[in-house]
Amino acid sequence: MSVLPKMAESQLALKPRARKINRILAESYPYAHAELDFRNPFELLVATVLSAQTTDVRVNQISPMLFRRYPDPVSLSQAESLELEEIIRPTGFFRAKAKSLIGLANRIVDEYDGVVPGTLDELITLPGVGRKTANVVLGNAFGIPGITVDTHFGRLARRFGWTDSEDPGVVESDVGELIEPVDWTMLSHRVVFHGRRVCHSRKPACGACTVASLCPSYGMGETDPEKAKKLLKYELAPGQETLLAAMLADVGAAAELRQESQRQLLADRSVTPT
Repeated sequence: MSVLPKMAESQLALKPRARKINRILAESYPYAHAELDFRNPFELLVATVLSAQTTDVRVNQISPMLFRRYPDPVSLSQAESLELEEIIRPTGFFRAKAKSLIGLANRIVDEYDGVVPGTLDELITLPGVGRKTANVVLGNAFGIPGITVDTHFGRLARRFGWTDSEDPGVVESDVGELIEPVDWTMLSHRVVFHGRRVCHSRKPACGACTVASLCPSYGMGETDPEKAKKLLKYELAPGQETLLAAMLADVGAAAELRQESQRQLLADRSVTPT
């Protein structure tokens, strides 16, 4: 496979390559979405705080019980710590998370009349809420574009050559300069989907990657297509068999997408961004 050589790359060349990767990931994961279950901004805020150091699947498993008991900021602000801790125990770090949840609920009730605020500056003042959590809520509950830099996004952004920073704020800024704001939220979902399923931390499945020809890190994982397919992972909550079938169907299209990305690579290198 002809892949992008590892050499210094100008910002002029980096931007079209980044946007091409985004387009291919959009084709690869048309179903990409926020994998936390939620019905309103409050539920997404709570679920995102709980998702730290655990999986979205685990959070989704305890969410129904949690929101039956605490359906809104008022009820959560009045929660008994021990009872809340017991419900969220499976997510890990449950004492610290319970403290943050009760604290943010009280802040929402006292300062925002029980309504989750809808700006970055306001959200990050809440206990347990940083830029990552705030951008998840803004992008998915309020429709305000934001880049969510979690461990998967940061790892792939560096592998793609979009940034060389380990600092989430710098990663967010660097990637934001490459991708149109209208795509920020969906880019976050697509990159995270790809990181969880293909571009793993220890054993990336390079041979099953739809953006391999555009990736300067190609070759750090298994490049044989058949062996790479065996490395693919699909983390799904119960009842998501249809989604799993869609993911598996993408594997069959991977070769065609790689060929297309190779054809576009030379064209992209000669394009001057407008």
